[in-house]
Amino acid sequence: MRNKIFLYLFIFASLFILFQFMNAKKAKESYDKKIDNLQAEVTTKETTIDSLISANMDLTYFTLDSNEDAVSYFEEMGYDASKLATTISDQIIGQNKAGKDNPIIPFVGMEGNMNVNKVRLLNHKWIIADFTDGVYWGELFIIYEVKEGGVIDFEVEKSFLYPRD
Repeated sequence: MRNKIFLYLFIFASLFILFQFMNAKKAKESYDKKIDNLQAEVTTKETTIDSLISANMDLTYFTLDSNEDAVSYFEEMGYDASKLATTISDQIIGQNKAGKDNPIIPFVGMEGNMNVNKVRLLNHKWIIADFTDGVYWGELFIIYEVKEGGVIDFEVEKSFLYPRD
């Protein structure tokens, strides 16, 4: 009788160990598959990040922040380039007034007031700006100069209005 109990316990323990082994093997295979999928996803994301970094470098190529010579120009004059860029943008956009066209825009608003929407400083001498009256829109190429005392002179070099469809 005692031998039969030990035999049953041995068989039960063997089956339990076999079950645990098979379960652990399936779990390991499942985890390995998840790890492989995650590694492939990480590789894909890294490739996407690299392409986005490259695209960002291309988009910021013509900006004041990425132009070391322009930044040095302003630093030699005693200005902080990023603060000056903000000041210049604020001065251009600040000329937008309710009920009036922005005086820097050489076009009269046909469907409303012409206002500057976006300003980008290309370097220490040039600016591009986008403007609209809500229906018509265009762009400006502005030459600017920072004079003694922080006085900024703007001169619209070129401008155009997109044709309405």
